[in-house]
Amino acid sequence: MTTKVTVKELVQQFDLEIVCGFTGLERELVVSDLYRPAIEMSGFFTYYPSERLQMLGRTETTYASQLEPEVRQERLEKLCQERTPCICITHGLKVPSELFKAADRAGIPILRTSLASTKFGSKVTNYLEKRLAPRTTMHGVLVDIYGVGVLITGTSGIGKSETALELVKRGHRLIADDAVELRQTEEETLIGSAPELIRHLLEIRGVGIINVMTLFGAGAVRDHKKISLAIRLESWEENRAYDRLGLDEERIPVIDTSLPQLTIPVRPGRNLAVIIEVAAMNFRLKRMGFDAVQDFTSKLGEALDDHEDWD
Repeated sequence: MTTKVTVKELVQQFDLEIVCGFTGLERELVVSDLYRPAIEMSGFFTYYPSERLQMLGRTETTYASQLEPEVRQERLEKLCQERTPCICITHGLKVPSELFKAADRAGIPILRTSLASTKFGSKVTNYLEKRLAPRTTMHGVLVDIYGVGVLITGTSGIGKSETALELVKRGHRLIADDAVELRQTEEETLIGSAPELIRHLLEIRGVGIINVMTLFGAGAVRDHKKISLAIRLESWEENRAYDRLGLDEERIPVIDTSLPQLTIPVRPGRNLAVIIEVAAMNFRLKRMGFDAVQDFTSKLGEALDDHEDWD
């Protein structure tokens, strides 16, 4: 699922002046990239990305002012295409009259800001990348454990929320319970957060809904967190062979990202909060370069070699 940003939202976010094109404020920006039509000013429109926000600064407006009137009108009119969401003029510069007329006819908003092109472009790009990032929602619980964002999944009633409550009591932080909103901000980066309606809330069967921030303080919650590890809880099956060494690496696809996943069997007597806490610490150790499994297999190999030498 991807969101869309209207020109009207952009105007409100950055307090932009609307010069013309009021009828086009509901036009949508569908990509986060901006474009400065420099080469187009020289007449080359073959690869013109008209679907992007078009930004004109001192360089583009100065070059346009030096063109012959007929040429200037032709090229500025070509900037205003059907897919063009809006045109932004930076440095508070005057809008060329030819561009004003062409945009007004096409219903394309021309916006103006006093900010420099580089600063304005950076702010808008960051804003659009966050707003237009691919999104999805997953059923689960998201907890920050020692700086590791852990997404806990499993069937309804398996004990996800109760485990999250125990983790909060152990000093870790809750991000979301029941529904986790995920957005991919860049390649291999997933950010998780809670829907506004259920933010900071936990549902505990038999107790009801509790507010974690009210009970445990502001330090027990976070608004969002990068997800590094997924843990799936499932009912213990006696005849199933579970990984006992940690040699198998399971991964799950989420949007366009692949997350490492551990499967933890649930049965009475197992302290899930402690197990998940240890799993998060072990994940951190692996990222720091220490892998207990590799260390064990290396020592085992050395022990076997020594045994063969004795034989």
